[in-house]
This record gives sequence, C-alpha cells and structure tokens, in this order.
Amino acid sequence: MSHRPWSRSLRTRLLVLVTATLVCLCAALALTSVLALRAYLLGNLDDRVDDAAARSAGGAALHPELPAGLAFPDEGGRPEGLLAARLDADGHLVSAAVVTRDAAPRPLTGAQRAALTGIRADGSPHTRTVPGLGTYRVTALDASGIRVLTGLPMDDVRATLRRLAEIEGVVGAAGLAVAVGVCAAVIRRRLRPLGRVAATAVEISRVPLAHGRATALPRVPERDTGPGSETGRVGAALNLMIDHVEASLAERRRGEERMRRFLADASHELRTPLASIAGYAELMNRVAPDAAWRRVGAESARMTALVEDLLLLARLDEGRPPPAEEADLADLVTEAVRYARTTDTGHLWQLHPPQPAPVTGDATGLRRLVAALLANARTHTPPGTTVTVGVESTATHHVVRVHDDGPGIPPTLLPAVFDRFTRADTSRSRAPGSAGGAGLGLAVAAGITAAHGGRIRVDSVPGHTEFTVELPAAAPAHTAGPPPRNRMPATPPPAPLPLGSSA
Repeated sequence: MSHRPWSRSLRTRLLVLVTATLVCLCAALALTSVLALRAYLLGNLDDRVDDAAARSAGGAALHPELPAGLAFPDEGGRPEGLLAARLDADGHLVSAAVVTRDAAPRPLTGAQRAALTGIRADGSPHTRTVPGLGTYRVTALDASGIRVLTGLPMDDVRATLRRLAEIEGVVGAAGLAVAVGVCAAVIRRRLRPLGRVAATAVEISRVPLAHGRATALPRVPERDTGPGSETGRVGAALNLMIDHVEASLAERRRGEERMRRFLADASHELRTPLASIAGYAELMNRVAPDAAWRRVGAESARMTALVEDLLLLARLDEGRPPPAEEADLADLVTEAVRYARTTDTGHLWQLHPPQPAPVTGDATGLRRLVAALLANARTHTPPGTTVTVGVESTATHHVVRVHDDGPGIPPTLLPAVFDRFTRADTSRSRAPGSAGGAGLGLAVAAGITAAHGGRIRVDSVPGHTEFTVELPAAAPAHTAGPPPRNRMPATPPPAPLPLGSSA
C-alpha cells in the first residue's frame, strides 16, 4: 500500500530532505564550476582567435595586389585546424583554407564555406559548426578595407569541460554517498531518544486504563527527560502526565472500592429487615387476607431480589473464586425452561433437546445466569413472542443460546446492554401488568459468565434477538481442570427466582 509523503517517519523525512539539499548543492557547485571554466576557456580561446585574425590581416596587407590571397596559413608554426578566409565587400568568402598537420593548407569545400557565410567583419566572436571539421570559434576583421576571417577549433575546450564534468560527477557521487551515510547515522543517533519516548507512549496506549486494572505505568528513561532538548522536554511532560494518570487511577480505585464496600454492606444489612418485612406481610396476609398485604409482599420480594443482585455484583467485583464443582449446563437450562413454561404462559417457550454439557463452577450462579437471560426475554417482549433456548457443545466449550422474535434492542442501547442499571423500557414492549426490572439482570449474567472464564454477547435486529453465552467445558475426570480465569463469590443457594425479578 502506498504512503503519502508526509505520513513517513521523521527520520525518513529528515534524511530525504538532507539528501535533496545535498544533491541540489552539489549540482549547483558543479554547474557553477563548469560554467566558470567554460567562460575562462572561451575567453582565452577568443583572445587567441583575435590575435590570429590580427596577424592574418597584417599578412594580407603585405600583398595588396592579391585580394584573394591567403598568405597567413602558409606561415609556419600555425596551430592545426586554423581557419583563414578572405571576404569581399559584401561579406562573401572569396577564398578559405584550413591548416592541416604536416601538409599544405587545404581549401574548404562548398558546404564548409557555406557554414562560414553571414559573419560580419566587426571583430565579435561567433561559434559555428563546420562540416567535417567540428565546432569553431571564429571572428572577422576589417583592417583598412582588408577583410579576413579566422577561426580555431573548440575541441580542446569541449574535451576539458567534458572531463571536468566526469570528474565532478564521480567525486560528487562519492561525496554525496559519504555525506548521506554520515547524516543518516547522525539523524538516527539524535532521534533515538525520541524513538524511546514514542515507544513508551505506545506501551502506555496498550494498557487497559478504562478497566482501572493498571498498576505501574511505564516511564520515559531519565536520560531522555533533560530540559536541554525538545525531546527531553517532551519526555518530561509525558512522565508528568503519567504521574497524573496514575494518581487519577489510584483515586478511582479507592472510590470504586468504597462504593463496592458500601453496596456490599448496605445489601447485607438490608437482607434481614427485608426478610422480616416479607415474613410479617405473609403472616398478616394469612391472618387477614388483603390486597395491600399482598402488594407489600410482592414489593418486598422485588426489593429482596434487587438487594441480592447488588450483593452478588459487589462480591463478583471482589474477585472471590467460585466453588469448583461440576454441573450439567444442559440440566440447568432444561430446568429453567420448564420453570418458565409453568410461570409464564403468555410466551411460547421452545427448547432444543440438549446433550450433556458438563462445566466446572458454581451451579447456583449458573442457574441464576440462565434465569436472568430467560427473565430478560420474558420482561422485554410482548405476549405471543417465541423464545427458543438451546445448548451446543464442542470439545472445549459449551454455548447457550437464547433467541426471541420480539421487537429487538435499539442499536444505541446495544453497546451498554450489559452495563448496570441499563434499562430500555420505552423501546422494548413489556407484558401488561409485569413488573419492571432494575436493569441489573444482564449485568449479573455478564458478571457470572466472566467469573467462569466465559464470554457473553448479543445480536439484535427487529424480529431477531439472540444472547450467546460461551463457557469452558469441564476437564475430563482423569485430569485436573484448569483454574478459572476469573472469580466469583460463593453464595448460599437462594430460592428459585421468578422470571423478571432482576432483569
């Protein structure tokens, strides 16, 4: 997958930027040196051409009777490739020749002469390419009516510039490679503290802070917190932020512990007066049957169920291990569905005949888990809803599925459906006359499931709501079962819960 240029690491961007700067600098230096040398060599060559033109005009002036004579090339000591020509008043070549090595000057051909036409005799230098001879630097002079043209080849200038470009290319490439390597090493070394700070931040981001389980958070090393650099100041600020986070987490844990202790103590203290109220209400109802006493008994039973749920959640939060006893999940589900059929005739209860599903844990807690799921389906779906319950087994897990074809759970409520005191009275229908729950039933189910090392989830759309509970299967009898991953309290077996009491 392609990356955007600015999504790369700082180290890569710095190295690319430094490399680009060095390349531009080397190219600018090479171009400047080549242009400077070219200007110097051309100036030197132009001086030689001007000198040769002056000498040619002087030689031609010695023989005014020969208007087309080329006496200058016949002189000795002339450089090879020297061009000499005579011009008429209109600037046309009347004669032209080139000096050759160890031979007499050779006249120029028509094509070569044509390449030299159109040059004004004003002494300015010109560059012309002469077929068969190469590129020349030429100039034309008018000395008292004697017009001459002289040129020298530029082969030496071109060869020198080409050689300089080759040397600069090789030296520049080698120097650039060394400079880039040094810069890469320096950048890597200087950014190493920033990498350690980033690694610490990544490590902190992986800590489950939302669950409040973090104890000691990682810190930026002391050597990376010096105030003399930007990286050190970032590291020091990050350590200070970590201190604040740890202080907040510690205060949060203390507050949760105080709240948990309060709920446990309050629930425990409320059980006795609630039991007394329920007993006296039942006694008075037997002595003098009355609707008010029946209402008092029903409300006391409902409050007792709420207190039991709060006490159970508080004990679950304490992390006590559940009793390591073996229970058959299939029997618990069958018993719960049978009880649901007896107490609620407004719903259609269906049970897929389950196979034995042995699990290790607290049978009372697992019975309460299944009852909470069935109570949720009964309370939050209208009469006539079909509730289907089944148990599936694999080699390592047993799965309980509770499905109903009711109106479903609103999508906005799904993320918090297992949170405590979550209620959706306005979005899912209630059976007429049924008592609403306190929003603890699914929280209790989730807590019991987690205490047994399992997972619980829900999928819901209109006409299809399914709760799925996955629990580890019990280890074979000849081997010791694995220790539970979570903990739940050992509670005395309560009386069978009526459906809807805690959902």
